[in-house]
Amino acid sequence: MKPAPFAYHRAATLPEALAMLSEGDETAPVAGGQSLLVLLALRITGFDRLVDVTRLQELRACRETDDTVFLGAAVTHAEIEDGQVPDPSQGLMPRVAAGIGYRAIRNRGTLGGSLALSDPAADWPPCLMALDATLVIAGQTAERRVPVRDFHLGPYTTALEPGELILGAEIPRLPEGARWGCAKHARKSGAFADSIAIAACPAPDRARVVLGASESHPRQLAETSALLSRQPTADESALRTAAAADIAEADPDADAWRRRCHLATVLKAIREARR
Repeated sequence: MKPAPFAYHRAATLPEALAMLSEGDETAPVAGGQSLLVLLALRITGFDRLVDVTRLQELRACRETDDTVFLGAAVTHAEIEDGQVPDPSQGLMPRVAAGIGYRAIRNRGTLGGSLALSDPAADWPPCLMALDATLVIAGQTAERRVPVRDFHLGPYTTALEPGELILGAEIPRLPEGARWGCAKHARKSGAFADSIAIAACPAPDRARVVLGASESHPRQLAETSALLSRQPTADESALRTAAAADIAEADPDADAWRRRCHLATVLKAIREARR
């Protein structure tokens, strides 16, 4: 299929992009386009105008402090995978990036595009939630900051207001010695995930376990995270019980097969984080 007709504009500056995006609900930003253009071609969604923000320097910026790393929204998956930008995650983000689609997709797909689309099967939302990242969002009059845990509201639904644009993500550095694990189940390489789990342990008594690829949006598994924080060496039986209860709450409409996938990925991520 082909998309319905739309106008295309390449914004030269951030103010120009924000002005265009504020002109109506039928205008959308596009960067790598690896998800949006597919949805347009299938006519699942449609816009009158696309505003290309790929070359905006504000969206390509990377900044480091002692405690955090800021990655611009137009940074590509491949740049993260290849270590061309700073890594605050002790290797977790390059690992996650390497598992996104195929290399051709990773060459063009962007961090901000994945977050803004909020596809339930996307890799970056659960990863950045596990890392306790905060998004920096620009509007015409001001910038605001939204923790990733509060940004994703449902499938393809976020806290972005009309006319706003993600500038990038501010990600706390995992300290030396921090542990993490990630697991993903897909029916074949490059396919949409059936389940994603990320376990990040910045300290022995602090753990965040996040489930992605549910029917809605990523969720931190509260009981599992609390158990792992209280008892880093908790036996797998206790973790299995806690995870099963969390999964039932996080993805209540999942069938038995998907619940088994979720449980397997959660336990696999935790095992890797405890090695």
